[in-house]
Amino acid sequence: MKKSDMKNNNLTKEALIEHVKLAINPHFKDWVLFKNGTYIIIENLEKGETIEALAMQKMKEFGPVHVGSPAGDFNTITLNKTEGWVIAGHGYGMYTYVHPSEVEDPEAQDYVIGLFGRNKRDEDGQHPEIIYVNRA
Repeated sequence: MKKSDMKNNNLTKEALIEHVKLAINPHFKDWVLFKNGTYIIIENLEKGETIEALAMQKMKEFGPVHVGSPAGDFNTITLNKTEGWVIAGHGYGMYTYVHPSEVEDPEAQDYVIGLFGRNKRDEDGQHPEIIYVNRA
């Protein structure tokens, strides 16, 4: 990773978008990225709905973490086409990207990375801000 990809120990918006593009199966064309790295894949858009509105609705419903509920569960997936991991959890089609620079210990176990990603999703759920929309 280039130093220009970093901003206050976080990825720049542009670098985050590029990593997420590489993390998503190219089969999925419609998706929305939130400020802290959570993205939602949109598969079935109803007539009259917008991608942004549906993503915001899903984020408000499934983004906030409630420990001890399904919203607290997660799965850590190591990526092949880019550095880092995606964290899957509560809410179909919702994932959170975690870059290696965000994790202090380069040998961190999956559950540590997953907890970090879950916290990022919670932040996006509490304060949703869309930074990128990809359309077919």
